Amino acid sequence: MASIGKQMTVGGYAAVEQGGEAPLSPEDLGDITKETPRDSRRLTRRQIITRRFWRNKGAVVGAVGFLVMVLFALFGDAVTPWTFTDVDSSAFLQAPSADHWFGTTQGGRDVYAMVVEGTRKSMMIGVFVALLQTGVAAVIGSSAAYFGGWWEKIALWATDLLLVVPSFLIIAILSQRAGAAKGSIALFIILLAGFGWMLTARVVRSLTLSVKNLEYVNAARFMNVPSPVIIARHILPNIASLLIVDATINVAYAVISETTLSYFGFGVQPPNTSLGTLIAEGQRSATTYPWIFLAPAAVLVLMLLCVNVMGDGLRDAIDPSSKSGGKA
Repeated sequence: MASIGKQMTVGGYAAVEQGGEAPLSPEDLGDITKETPRDSRRLTRRQIITRRFWRNKGAVVGAVGFLVMVLFALFGDAVTPWTFTDVDSSAFLQAPSADHWFGTTQGGRDVYAMVVEGTRKSMMIGVFVALLQTGVAAVIGSSAAYFGGWWEKIALWATDLLLVVPSFLIIAILSQRAGAAKGSIALFIILLAGFGWMLTARVVRSLTLSVKNLEYVNAARFMNVPSPVIIARHILPNIASLLIVDATINVAYAVISETTLSYFGFGVQPPNTSLGTLIAEGQRSATTYPWIFLAPAAVLVLMLLCVNVMGDGLRDAIDPSSKSGGKA
């Protein structure tokens, strides 16, 4: 009587043992107790993010397009005999032709070669500004939240101050004074990054506050692991997804900032060339000789479109609640 209704576990499944009957064996349960390796395998977070990203067709198109833009900036001048400083005295304001694919300027320079050089310069500025800006935000935001106290007060005060400073005017004045001197591009990169990290630093600080008291962080602290090591090994990796997305989207913002400043004559200075300087040069003759303006403008639009679509795809892939990123 005691055995009636009694459960026994076979292969992880509960079977009811009836009185007067033999207990169920694994063979009687059939294949339901068998697990295939495919079903039992668990994907890592990196694999999930990768699969979500590659299932987003728009993100893939953006990534491929950005890769094509990088290759164009690096190797585009290898397929033309002209450099951006060469002058063809027999082809002033020539329309696109077999000799000059994108036409020439009023000075006889090849527009294609100038666009390649301008894309290279603008992309270099955008990438370096994004990396430097995100790095500064990660260091200041995470350290302010981790250490707290007087350092957090100073960091927040500096962040609030820089948010209200007219950064456009400061960058314009300093970059104009540097002119085309050696190191002016590096100074321009530092200025753009120095006035663009504040909002990201605030987000990093908020995320660090939610991470710094977790068990593994406390365990590392009790083991007397140095604080910079804890931040680098245990805190920043947990917010790396935010930093990756932020750095990707900041490339587009940095390119827009560089182009805007260069367009008004406050960014990249001649003889250096960027997409902003090319657009500024071409807009004066946009209606009469449109190829001078349309070529750099089209490249700029394509670059920004690819970067933004790729950044949105990364955000969708990293955010598990996103619907547009697809299922892993």
